[in-house]
Amino acid sequence: MPKPETRILLVSPRFNPNSFWGFEAACALQGARCLAPPLGLITLAAMLPQTWQLRLIDCNAQELTDADILGADLVMSGGMLPQEPAIFALMERCRRLGVPICLGGPAPTSTPEVFDEADFIVVGEAEGVIHEFVAAWEAGERRGRFTAPKFKADVTASPIPRFDLLDFRHYLWVNVQFSRGCPFTCEFCDIIELYGRAPRTKTPKQMLAELDRLLALGYRGHVDFVDDNLIGNKKAVKAFLPHLQAWQEKHGFPFKFSTEASLNISDDAELLRLMRRCNFFALFVGIETPDEATLVQTQKKQNTRRSIAESVHRIYKAGMYVAAGFIVGFDTEEKSVAQSMSTCIRDTSIPTATVGLLTALPNTQLSRRLSREGRLFDRFRASMTESGDMCTAGLNFTTLRPRREIMQDYRDVVAQTYDADAYFARVRRLGRLLDRPTLRQRRFYWQTARRDVVAFGRLLWAMHVRHPELARHFWHTLYDCVRHRPKSYEAVLRNIAHFTHLYPFAQFVVRTIDARIAQIDAGGWAEPEALPARAEGCGEERVAAVA
Repeated sequence: MPKPETRILLVSPRFNPNSFWGFEAACALQGARCLAPPLGLITLAAMLPQTWQLRLIDCNAQELTDADILGADLVMSGGMLPQEPAIFALMERCRRLGVPICLGGPAPTSTPEVFDEADFIVVGEAEGVIHEFVAAWEAGERRGRFTAPKFKADVTASPIPRFDLLDFRHYLWVNVQFSRGCPFTCEFCDIIELYGRAPRTKTPKQMLAELDRLLALGYRGHVDFVDDNLIGNKKAVKAFLPHLQAWQEKHGFPFKFSTEASLNISDDAELLRLMRRCNFFALFVGIETPDEATLVQTQKKQNTRRSIAESVHRIYKAGMYVAAGFIVGFDTEEKSVAQSMSTCIRDTSIPTATVGLLTALPNTQLSRRLSREGRLFDRFRASMTESGDMCTAGLNFTTLRPRREIMQDYRDVVAQTYDADAYFARVRRLGRLLDRPTLRQRRFYWQTARRDVVAFGRLLWAMHVRHPELARHFWHTLYDCVRHRPKSYEAVLRNIAHFTHLYPFAQFVVRTIDARIAQIDAGGWAEPEALPARAEGCGEERVAAVA
């Protein structure tokens, strides 16, 4: 009698509500339900036995029912820190229904002991250990812990993700990955703890095969390279980009690309030219702060000794607009941080600036240092359940500067950055600076054109009905773009669309921080207990902190 197929339910947990990264309103303009699919889960799916029956439910795009769980022999899930509350809820739900659950990904890898109640935990990169899990499951084991060798996964052996499990209509864009790891040592970052400092890259043939698969499935439009630093291995990415350019030209440029890279990308004119020719249109960079002393203290020296505005403008000249991350709450900050940061955002003409409160992520240099100093809070995980992300749940440690002062600076930066006059002024400036390329081999794709037309109609409605106070800004900015640099219209409209999320979200953040400041003023805020100071030699131990 043939052995019955193992039925696997892959579940992507919901991200916390009230998060900067939700962009729900902007997604709705394009008819999408959320930003991007769970690339980790569909990559994992490609590593599982072909005889297993797989089904994917992304809780950010659809509801998960008890019947879905009961119809599976095993639930496989996991995710990032802002998904932790939903992961805990899923664990409890599976326990109640009697269906085993296997967890993996960044959050369980960072603090596996927090997820002890899961039946299975996979720590580290799946490529290095998933075969052990599969063998254990097929041998009848129903509980286990599997740890991959650290930073050893061979990404050249990573399979094409199971893009066929996705409903592309649910997402604003689709993502792929070229490399893992980053060569820098930023104190607050957990990427080097998860993936190492020696970036490992896929081969050009692998990447083009993934794009071929997306093309064959009918997808057209925005593809995001989710690499934490695309240029971590410059030699490899420069070898890949000519192949990507040739592929794009052959197929009529069906895709436009975005990615994340360190700001020193602006120093490499050749690399910028290659990305321009491949139709990269957007880039996220971590600027963090304009204060050089703080950048040195946090080991982000790659951003020092340079004009941040000039660096960003060189990227604009290459045809890519920039979104950037900024952080308030570093030890070396002075009281002037609010004004200097607001000025930096204005001078760079970056419309979408992620401004967050410093958060000590698990197992980072920052959390280990704060733990040694006895400044890291012992009870912080619950705040991620109540709040959204680093915008309202940061500062999980005793600050050197008065906490109220930091909160006030943060509140002022957010308020100034997302004031409508200031935001649309930056979009207009971006529109004039951005030099988008003319792609002569580009074909016309009806499906993307139809989607863009519908999105424009919804944007008009949002600007005139939902937020009528923004209508004059919208038309002023659109006219300025058409008059001075019409080729940048797509970037201008995209950043205006972002504001349908950023505008109300910034107001939510300001209200939340105002309430925190009032609580401090009234004496109602008591600093949580910090972990006891650790000896220098204990720096590698886990600390109880979560972003």
